[in-house]
Amino acid sequence: MSAEQQHRRVAMVTLGCARNEVDSEELAGELDSNGWRLAEPEQADVVVVNTCGFVESAKKDSVDTLLAASDTGAKVVAVGCMAERYGDELAEQLPEADAVLGFDHYGSLAERLDDVIEGRAVEAHRPRDRRTMLPITPVERPAAAAEVAVPGHGWVPSARAVARRRLDDSPVAALKLASGCDRRCSFCAIPSFRGSFLSRKPEEVLGEATWLAEHGARELFLVSENSTSYGKDLADPRALETLLPRLAEIEGVARVRASYLQPAETRPGLLRAIARTPGVASYYDLSFQHCNEQVLRRMRRFGSTESFLQLIEQIRELSPEAGIRSNFIVGFPGETEEQFDELCAFLTSARLDAVGVFGYSDEEGTEAEGFEGKLDPEVVDERVERLTELVDELIAQRAEDRVGTEVEVLVERRDDEGCAGRAEHQGPEVDGECLVVDPGAVQLGEVVRCEVVDTDGVDLVVRPVAGEPAPSRSGEQP
Repeated sequence: MSAEQQHRRVAMVTLGCARNEVDSEELAGELDSNGWRLAEPEQADVVVVNTCGFVESAKKDSVDTLLAASDTGAKVVAVGCMAERYGDELAEQLPEADAVLGFDHYGSLAERLDDVIEGRAVEAHRPRDRRTMLPITPVERPAAAAEVAVPGHGWVPSARAVARRRLDDSPVAALKLASGCDRRCSFCAIPSFRGSFLSRKPEEVLGEATWLAEHGARELFLVSENSTSYGKDLADPRALETLLPRLAEIEGVARVRASYLQPAETRPGLLRAIARTPGVASYYDLSFQHCNEQVLRRMRRFGSTESFLQLIEQIRELSPEAGIRSNFIVGFPGETEEQFDELCAFLTSARLDAVGVFGYSDEEGTEAEGFEGKLDPEVVDERVERLTELVDELIAQRAEDRVGTEVEVLVERRDDEGCAGRAEHQGPEVDGECLVVDPGAVQLGEVVRCEVVDTDGVDLVVRPVAGEPAPSRSGEQP
């Protein structure tokens, strides 16, 4: 490797979800091992933008970020979901990008960046339906995965146990359980460009978790497209239940948090494992999307108001202070005013801690794009506004219910603006935080027992309590 190559600088810019954050850190590890040095976009020779292609607003953000990166004067390379999904079409429409690379390029990214720097043409990624790249039968997939590029799986160099470079010093780190999705939700295009569901082997997950703990992670945030499917392709449907205690036992890990649970696949054993395993956050990120049975069937999903309320009741019987969050789509094709009212009533009864509200819009290549019964955009916007107002009131009330209780706060920020962190019922970035008053000598990454003394919307205002942290749950093993 020449001296010039050793000093080449690359910036990683990440958009979208925590799964993309993991991919970026894996790509950063790959580049670092091949002589590239990480830098800020203004000082980089190449800016790699890990794009999001989930919904229209995310695509627009990705394009805007690529254009802004081009303005720095650096070479610009698009990777990630939007690049995988649109490939050569994106390259044609966005000449500011010097290369558009798909998942198949991840294992040779350093070489492709060398090509970009040297002015050699790099053929743009040509998209294909990634669901066809692995066997239909889940248990046959692990053996076939070595022949398919799946971020976080087969491309990891065998010479290193972990091909990852942390891009920040946060005490929270996302840890990928699996990639892809086998569900066929009529509104979602993710499986077509992320591929079929493929679990990572437990020992691989545990090895990376240990590495993350050694590099400052105090909370492990388990991510995937569908965490309740973890292990089905390993012939072990209880894999997540048995993995959680092993992750929580890793030295340095204070908290493990699971995300993206499908209600129809959430078994009682998993509920108990989350509620009763010391070190696992009593937190349930449930993908409801709606509650009306007819709307859910058109979404190609399962459940109902009754079954969802029963699930919530089971959770709160196990852990009364559990955090429960979800997202909902309003204005889905054919949604009536009565079905929307049912959703409002459900949310009033459910008393969730955090709620995301999204208005339906057609997503290219999905089944719902061809559905009849599309609602006028003004009707969709009006329902979004009404539900958002209701949700804001409900989650503020839920926060107020916690005044006078004690929570264990992982401190994630202490600066001139104050001290803040999250309790067990608060997920990263989307669920509010705990604002710590009178923090004293509290340090970044410390878990502090606090009393909730006030609220600020969904945020809690907390004060540290003297003495040893109180156990948050019974400590029973599942």
